[in-house]
Amino acid sequence: MWSIAELKSRGKQAFRANYWQSVAVSFVMAIFAGGTASAASNRVQSTTSEVTVEGAGVSPEQAAFLAAVVLGVIFTVGIVGSIVHALLANPIEVGGRRFFEKNANDPTTQFNTMFEGFQDYGRVLVTMLIRDVFILLWTLLLIIPGVMKAYSYRLVPYLVKDRPELSPMEVLAESETLMRGNRWQAFVMDLSFLGWLLLGVVTLNLGNIFWTNPYMNATDAALYQELTGRA
Repeated sequence: MWSIAELKSRGKQAFRANYWQSVAVSFVMAIFAGGTASAASNRVQSTTSEVTVEGAGVSPEQAAFLAAVVLGVIFTVGIVGSIVHALLANPIEVGGRRFFEKNANDPTTQFNTMFEGFQDYGRVLVTMLIRDVFILLWTLLLIIPGVMKAYSYRLVPYLVKDRPELSPMEVLAESETLMRGNRWQAFVMDLSFLGWLLLGVVTLNLGNIFWTNPYMNATDAALYQELTGRA
């Protein structure tokens, strides 16, 4: 069984050896991972607030119409956000993971490596979309199965680039195979960063930007290399 302390040590060493590139890649990954959801949430809250203010003293018919407008906005924002996530955020994630995987062995890896997620774009798009749909469906059943499935598919962003001979479904299956028996250990590894994440909150997210996020991403790449024998 692999050691959490060892992987974290390897991850820290790798990202510190190429510090600013690692920080920049992690920053872009974080923006695309959270930007869509944040924008959607802000838009829905804004619309809801407007309806609440304007809805005072309206008739039942007007209230029903306004409620329909809110639901329509929520649905539209959700659809648009999902499309943007699939077209942009997922390839950025793949490219970011690619950067940290390469950086583990080559501290001169450059920022533009993260744009490799847009190479073989159709296959990356389909594979990551299937991953997201499967995780969503399992989450709709119960939260815990969704979390477990997310850990099963943790290596998909790496495998989709490293194993171009595999179909999207084969990539997902390979990730499940590699993570079998390792999901709990990976979960504990993620929990070990909780203190750093809390420190990031205290520092207005500066700690996460300049330390925790690249540290976690580099450690995650070390996990992938460990499980695939690439270390």
